[in-house]
Amino acid sequence: MCYTDFMMMPAVTRGVYPVTVKNLLLYRVAAFDAHSYLTHAIFTRRGGYSQAPFNTLNLGLSVGDDPQVVKKNYEQVCQAIDISPEQTVSCHLIHSADVLTINQTNRQKVMGQADGLITATPGIYLSMRFGDCTPLIFLDPVCRAVGLTHAGWRGTIKDAAGATVRAMVTQFGCRASDIIAVIGPAIGPCCYEVGPEVLAAASPVLPNAATLFTRRNGRAGHAHFDLWEANRRQLLVAGLKQVIKSELCTACRTDQFFSHRAERGRTGRFGVIIGLRGAAV
Repeated sequence: MCYTDFMMMPAVTRGVYPVTVKNLLLYRVAAFDAHSYLTHAIFTRRGGYSQAPFNTLNLGLSVGDDPQVVKKNYEQVCQAIDISPEQTVSCHLIHSADVLTINQTNRQKVMGQADGLITATPGIYLSMRFGDCTPLIFLDPVCRAVGLTHAGWRGTIKDAAGATVRAMVTQFGCRASDIIAVIGPAIGPCCYEVGPEVLAAASPVLPNAATLFTRRNGRAGHAHFDLWEANRRQLLVAGLKQVIKSELCTACRTDQFFSHRAERGRTGRFGVIIGLRGAAV
């Protein structure tokens, strides 16, 4: 697919909006609101109990915050969307394109190592934490299946986006054209400068890779990388017709989101949760 083809694809829609629920600031996806069987939320860093530099709604257990406070924060986010922590499923993120299918038989609180989770089972809520890497959130309203994927630069280069779509097609019989994908808050092209390692890895595998990098400050071998657009293109190549890009840069908006890059590694992680309510159809 050439660059011109991408320009002729359906336009990106900025379809997320902020709301305050039970004292927590979170974002919702407008295109998901029509589906009463769906629960979803993109949480921010605001409304929790953690102290600086993790203030306040940190959901990351591996960043140095008090585990009991993180547990309290997680209980609070689950309460905000009327689920219990025991209904959520997460995994150990490893910057891969590995996708796990979750059902009532194999579900565990924390699954194995992976960066994508999918389910078509009501009552299972997929949960991940982010601090600059790209949240990819999936809904097939026809098959009633959902997915959640973590895509940093390594996962993007490995096509974690496309791998999730293919897993939903294979496991649940979804049609790619029915799936709606959301590119959530992540570090934007305005702030994400990368070095030679990323440039060398991306060039052979990303569609029209040269157009994803902008050289701004004259540093040899460095450029700003557009992770949002890279994932959008991969989703379109995978067959999606509707891709919603939040266009919220975590590094620019540290008032709302945690940013590993902007906060020099001493910060927390915000969460994303999605799942199906009710009995299986």
